Amino acid sequence: MHVKHHGVITHGGWALLLATLCASVGAQTAAPTPDIYTCIDARGRKLTSDRIIPECTDREQKVLNPSGTLKSRVGPALTAQEREQLEAKNRALQKENARQDEEKKRNRALLARYPTEQAHQKERLEALGQITLVKLAAVKRVTDLQAERAKLLEEMAFYAKDPSRAPVNLRQQLESVTQALDVQTRFMTDKDLEMARTNARFDDELLRLQPLWHMNAANRAQ
Repeated sequence: MHVKHHGVITHGGWALLLATLCASVGAQTAAPTPDIYTCIDARGRKLTSDRIIPECTDREQKVLNPSGTLKSRVGPALTAQEREQLEAKNRALQKENARQDEEKKRNRALLARYPTEQAHQKERLEALGQITLVKLAAVKRVTDLQAERAKLLEEMAFYAKDPSRAPVNLRQQLESVTQALDVQTRFMTDKDLEMARTNARFDDELLRLQPLWHMNAANRAQ
């Protein structure tokens, strides 16, 4: 369909032109109306603009809807020191949130592993029992070494006036047994420390678990 014919707009052309004009007017009408920024500057003047007002960056600015109602507020611009303090505060908050999340994960894992106090106590006793068995073996070894050392010392007593006359083999055996006794004594001390650490770990877990067990019991009762 031709719109023009020898400079004359046909009926179809008028319709097309009218549709184009309406679309253009509609697009302009649909354009959003900007917000209104208003504030009182340092000199007491009330300023209004359609964007952030530079004269009021040091104070609060109100953002109004086109109808004049309050939409939001824009805080004052921060100094470099204030920005640094705010960033430090945000970092500390993020670190604390991460710590709390990690603690929640740990609590969930503990509760899954020890759903009851009986389960927790059972594992404590098993852990301590394993350490005790190892220590008992060390105690037996120490008893044997002490008996062996006592015999060697009896033989060395013959050379009490001049130990250098004692056979080399005897002196070497006595030195070896003495060193073995020192090793076993340190080993038993380490086992005592390990037992104390194990008890401390289970005690710490128990403090965490008790409120979790209580909360679970309360939830089941509801």
